[in-house]
Amino acid sequence: MVFERSDGAGSWQLPQGGLDAGEEPLAGAWRELREETGLGPDDVKVVAEHPDWIAYEWTPDIMEMHGRAGKRRGQVQKWFFFDVLRPDVEPSPDGSEFVAWQWVEPTWLIDHVPEFRRAAYAKVLGTA
Repeated sequence: MVFERSDGAGSWQLPQGGLDAGEEPLAGAWRELREETGLGPDDVKVVAEHPDWIAYEWTPDIMEMHGRAGKRRGQVQKWFFFDVLRPDVEPSPDGSEFVAWQWVEPTWLIDHVPEFRRAAYAKVLGTA
């Protein structure tokens, strides 16, 4: 289940987001999943956690926009894998970050995420 970004037609990704102060990674994953997709524990369950933190750098234009005057250059992520609890689970993209969703194979997703994220996605999804 992947989501199309509102700021780029044809740009797909998985839900993600930052941690609040003092928030544990899994709690942050649940919060972001709910905020961005409307899904929660009644819809999905955690089935795995990637053992490593995954880092990638932004492109120069994204660094300029989000880099806080050179103090940030990318993201480090902790990945969790979820599975739906019922075949009729349907997310509600938030309309702010995501506008659409679909079921895809991992290789399709890797080909449709922004290029700067592809190596990270390939590593986590087992195609690297």
